[in-house]
Amino acid sequence: MPLIDARDLLSFPGGDNSTDTVIGGVHFNLTTLNFWNYTYYSNGTLSNGSWCMLVDPPYTPTVILTNGTFLNSTWCYLATEPIGDRASAGVGFAAAFALCLIAVLVNLKKHGELHLPAEKRFYPIGRRWQWYWAIFVCATALVGLFTGIDVDRYRVVELPIVLNVFFWFLMQMGIMAVVWEAVRHWGSWMERQFIDPNPFVLRDNDRRGMFEFWLPLFFYLWLWLNFFLIVPRNWGPIELQRSPDQTIENAIPTATDGRFKAATFCLFVCWLTIMVSLWHSIRHYEPRNRGWFNRAIGFLGYMPFRFALLLPLALAVVAYQGLAAWEFSLSPLNVKTNLVAMYLGGYTPSLLIIIIQCIAGFMRPNEDRELIRQRRVRGQAIDQELGLVRKPAWWRRVNGDIPSGSMRDRIMRNVREVGGGRPTARQIERLAERRAAEAEAETTNRNSAIEMNEIRRTNSLASSHRTTANPPPPYSPYGGKSEQRKNERTMQMAASLLFPNANAGTTTTITAERGRGLETSNEQPRRPGTSERSSSTSSDQSINGPPQQVRSMLDI
Repeated sequence: MPLIDARDLLSFPGGDNSTDTVIGGVHFNLTTLNFWNYTYYSNGTLSNGSWCMLVDPPYTPTVILTNGTFLNSTWCYLATEPIGDRASAGVGFAAAFALCLIAVLVNLKKHGELHLPAEKRFYPIGRRWQWYWAIFVCATALVGLFTGIDVDRYRVVELPIVLNVFFWFLMQMGIMAVVWEAVRHWGSWMERQFIDPNPFVLRDNDRRGMFEFWLPLFFYLWLWLNFFLIVPRNWGPIELQRSPDQTIENAIPTATDGRFKAATFCLFVCWLTIMVSLWHSIRHYEPRNRGWFNRAIGFLGYMPFRFALLLPLALAVVAYQGLAAWEFSLSPLNVKTNLVAMYLGGYTPSLLIIIIQCIAGFMRPNEDRELIRQRRVRGQAIDQELGLVRKPAWWRRVNGDIPSGSMRDRIMRNVREVGGGRPTARQIERLAERRAAEAEAETTNRNSAIEMNEIRRTNSLASSHRTTANPPPPYSPYGGKSEQRKNERTMQMAASLLFPNANAGTTTTITAERGRGLETSNEQPRRPGTSERSSSTSSDQSINGPPQQVRSMLDI
């Protein structure tokens, strides 16, 4: 098959005289054409190296002016031809990738949802990366295939061939990232199930954890090397396929240079990294077998079936990119390439990888839901071992053991009760005042409503003496600026609410301000209710009085 249709130089057809030529039934001034160095080609174009016009019907210009300008002319670099085989096959593959894009979005919605709190060790974006890259692959494939339509429709090769192969190379890098993220995330999912019963069984900073930290960086290093070896370049020589001489001198050397070949090597290193990641996950998170033969069988047995399909297809992607770098006749950079080789080796593996990923995604459950199910199964097994029988969910609803309001309402109720931030101390003071007032009102109502002797509690300090249950003392909020003094006052108030009779009958001393006078109560000091001596200096009872006689162990 020829590389391109031959574009031969033709002499201008004869006209009415020596200065006239007839092209497409229109007379042109031959002297003007020669003056502006126009050349007539067999593909129906007229060019002088700067301007190119279509001159075959129905695109024949009407007249040429003396300044070399054509009237009613058509530029050569326009889509004027019907679509060919390359465009027809490209539209079919584009429709397939569009359907896959819909399936990818559905899987992203399914597997990207969170049903458990996010963990620092397993970020939610880790499970979504494979679907993000799948969206990237579908998008680049659609753009490249639709721009490939104009490769057939342009009579003179120009920008569409560059756009077509540019997005094709991006699709190749994206599909390798899809396979990598699928394998890497499977290993992460195995680790998550492995440590879920016991989060401390594996450490993050051990040799295994550091290997898993550096391996993705190593993979993306080589993937980006593949990108920088291919994309940043002068793509102009690829367009020069308008004649056999241009193709041999410009297009072929550029399409088979050392950078394209080195990029293939980088992509192969990425494929080897994927294999190492799969081996690492099986080695650490699956049961180990003894012997090389048993380990090989176990490697194939523990590996998901979809990986047995994805890995050979990913290797086919690398192989065809290398084939295109060495053989220009089979490369997508060639305008007249072998279409069977191009679509079978260039687009089919990527499409099959996306299809396999989507089917596997529909078959697998959401990871959070699966983890919840595994926890429920483990809980049931533990309950069965301990002989516990859990009541069904409807048991609480039947017995009315349901808290009022939703969880959000209960949380908001607690927040309103406690408060937050700097006003927390003031909120506690208001709460203490309100509770003290409620306790005082309750005591007053009880004394006025019940016509019987007051029920008194036994003093914890002297079990043989009964004391009157006094209401909590009035609370006066601290008005100074000292935070420490305010906290002390709040703690004293809380202690008086919890233990109202703890200081009954003792000398009450309240320090108003540091370094100032003391406020002392007017009550007469009494001997403590235990056998201990009082430290009071205003009474001689603790010095002259006889010690208390212990009558039972309850008095101690």
